[in-house]
Amino acid sequence: MKRALATLSALTMILTAIGLTGSKKAPESTPPASNAIQADIEERNPWTSLELNDSPDDFYFAVISDRTGAERKGIFPKAVAQLNLLQPKFVLSVGDLIEGYSESAKDLNSEWDDLERQVRKLHMPFFFVAGNHDISNRTQEKHWRKRFGRRYYSFTYRGVLFLMLNSDDPPQKGGGLGAEQIAWTRKVLSANQSARWIFVVLHRPLWNDKNGNDNGWADVERLLDARTYTVFAGHEHRYQRFVRRGMNYYQLATTGGGSTLRGPKHGESDHFAWVTMKKDGPVVANVLLDGVLSDTFAAVGTP
Repeated sequence: MKRALATLSALTMILTAIGLTGSKKAPESTPPASNAIQADIEERNPWTSLELNDSPDDFYFAVISDRTGAERKGIFPKAVAQLNLLQPKFVLSVGDLIEGYSESAKDLNSEWDDLERQVRKLHMPFFFVAGNHDISNRTQEKHWRKRFGRRYYSFTYRGVLFLMLNSDDPPQKGGGLGAEQIAWTRKVLSANQSARWIFVVLHRPLWNDKNGNDNGWADVERLLDARTYTVFAGHEHRYQRFVRRGMNYYQLATTGGGSTLRGPKHGESDHFAWVTMKKDGPVVANVLLDGVLSDTFAAVGTP
């Protein structure tokens, strides 16, 4: 009798656990979805893994290059539309956003108003950087300060530091970084010792200064010594990747700026960089504007 009761009790517990006894109603709401893939696992399965490429440390952003310097109309708005299709977390600029080179307040206001109308169409934040076309003289520098405030700044996201520098400080032929900006960079780096990676974004590729100027870049590199970082610049309208001090330095091509567009082989294409920040460092891809199409690029089919 005891054995029968024990058997009955065990059977009842099993039936209760799998919800067949009717003693409890099944939950009416579905439990919250898990971040993991849910699938029935058998001895053999038609997949390589269920471990997602989705770490909490990962995020992605885009970097656009020169819009101006003999702007080709219609290219930059196309890039804005394509970025909205791809949905990065945010977008960075490497400068040359207006044609500039003017001391006319009317012209400068008109050009900046036009640019801001375009970037406001982005679904995500856009971060400005000053290029030589944007801040080529003291009048333009004052205009920048009035409109945007700081000429260089920093921000952090998920343990990553972004240094947004002004490579025309002060406005001068050949570019450079002023003593005050270098001192500020030292202070920011010191305050962010725990940053897991650093992105340095500026307009001119000062490390490749053809004029041989003492432009302040060597001081910034010394401050970056023993840190892990990546640099993005533009200005030359030609894509190149440099490796310095074991780190990648990217000189982007164009996102509408003047170009003969001889193609990727010559580093001359309209593009933006797509950066995926991983736990161990960034993965950088270059997205050609001709390669991003909306879901309406072809006629809708009929059954």
